[in-house]
Amino acid sequence: MARRVVVTGIGVLAPGGIGTKNFWSLLSSGRTATRGITHFDPADFRSKVAAEADFDPELNGLAPDEIRRMGRAAQFAVVAAREAVADSGVDFAALDPYRTGVSIGTGMGAIGSLDAEYRAAADDGRLAVVDHTRVTPRLYDHFMPSSFATEVAWAVGAEGPATVVSSGCTSGIDSVAHAVDLIREGSADVMVAGATDAPITPLTLACFDAIKATTTLNDDPERASRPFDATRKGFVLGEGAAVFVLEELEAARARGAHVYAEIAGYASRSSAFHMTGLRPDGRELADAITLALDEARLNPADLHYVNAHGSGTKQNDAHETAAYKLALGAHAYATPVSSIKSMIGHSLGSVGSLEIAASLLAMEHHVVPPTANLRTRDPDCDLDYVPVVAREQRTDAVLTVGSGFGGFQSAMVLARPDRRTP
Repeated sequence: MARRVVVTGIGVLAPGGIGTKNFWSLLSSGRTATRGITHFDPADFRSKVAAEADFDPELNGLAPDEIRRMGRAAQFAVVAAREAVADSGVDFAALDPYRTGVSIGTGMGAIGSLDAEYRAAADDGRLAVVDHTRVTPRLYDHFMPSSFATEVAWAVGAEGPATVVSSGCTSGIDSVAHAVDLIREGSADVMVAGATDAPITPLTLACFDAIKATTTLNDDPERASRPFDATRKGFVLGEGAAVFVLEELEAARARGAHVYAEIAGYASRSSAFHMTGLRPDGRELADAITLALDEARLNPADLHYVNAHGSGTKQNDAHETAAYKLALGAHAYATPVSSIKSMIGHSLGSVGSLEIAASLLAMEHHVVPPTANLRTRDPDCDLDYVPVVAREQRTDAVLTVGSGFGGFQSAMVLARPDRRTP
C-alpha cells in the first residue's frame, strides 16, 4: 500500500507580512496587500499596481554572502523553507540526508536578477554585445532555475531528490504533488516542497500588458483585484513563496508531530486548446477535480471549502464556475469558494503553494478566507464566493485548484487523515 503523506510544517513569505502568522492575519481579516508598484517606476505601463512583499533579506536571517549569491525569488524560498522546518519540529540534522529531498516550483525563475544583470551587461542597452565583466560571477545561478532547489537543499541539509518544477501558474501545486509521489513510492522519507516567484519586474509587466491580462484599475489599488466581480479588469501581479515539510503519516504520528492535513488526492490535465484561452465548459479542470477526489476517496459532498484559482479575469472566473458545477454537481452550490488572489495578487508559479498554505490554515482554524472586493456579483459566477468577510466554517476537507496559460489545470485535495479510510 502506498504511504500516506502529510504536511507537518508551513513557511510563508507573502505580500502583507512575512511569516505564516502574518499571512493568515491578512487573509482572515479580509485585508488586501495590493498597492501602486514601488519596485520600479511603472508610469509607462498599462497596469501600475501589484502585491509587493515588504522583504528585507538581512532582517529575515540571510547572511551577507547569501544575499549576494541569491536573487529575490531564491531568498524567498530559503526564508520560507527555514520557517517550515522550524514549524515542523523535525530534527533535520538527525535525518538521513540521502532520504531527504526538495521540490521547488517556479514560473519565472530569477527573472528580476536576470533583468538587472542584463541591463548591467548591456550598459542599459547601449552595448550591442554584452560585456561579461560587468555581471556577477554568480550569474549562472540566476540563469538556471535549478539553483532554487540547490539553495533550499543546502539550507535544510537535504541530499536526496532535488527538483525544480516549472509548469506556469500550476507550478506551486505540481511541485508539492511531485514531492508527495517521491514519498509514496519510497524514494524519500521527508520532502521540503513548495514554490517561489518574484515576478514584479518591467519585463513581466510588459508581457501581461501586451495581452491585456492585468488590471487597469490603477486609481484604486487596494481594490484592484476583484475575482468573480462584474467590475473586474484583469489580475494583479504578486510575489512570494510558500514551502512545506512533508512526511509519511505514521512517522509523523510516531514522533507526536502536529499534522495540518494529509495530501489526499491530486490530478493535472491540459486542454491543449489555446495559449491563453480556456474552453468555456471547464471540462479539463473538472476532470482534474474528479480524479483528485477519486484518489482521495472522497465525494463532492465531503468537501467543505474550495480554494479557487480566481485570478480576476472574466474568462477564468467563468471557466472555473463551470468546472465546479460539472465536477461537484449540485454540491457546487452548497460549497463555499473563495480566491485569496483578491488580497495577495497572482504570483504566477508560486501562488499555488500560497493557496495550499491558505487551505491548510483554513482547516487549522475552521475559517474560510473571503474573496475581498467582491461587491458586484457577476451573474455568470453564481456560486457562494464568500464575499468580503471571512466565514467560520468546518473545513475537514478542502479542494485547491490552479489554472495556467497553455491549458494547464491542477487540483489537489487536502483532508484530515481520519476523514479517509486507508
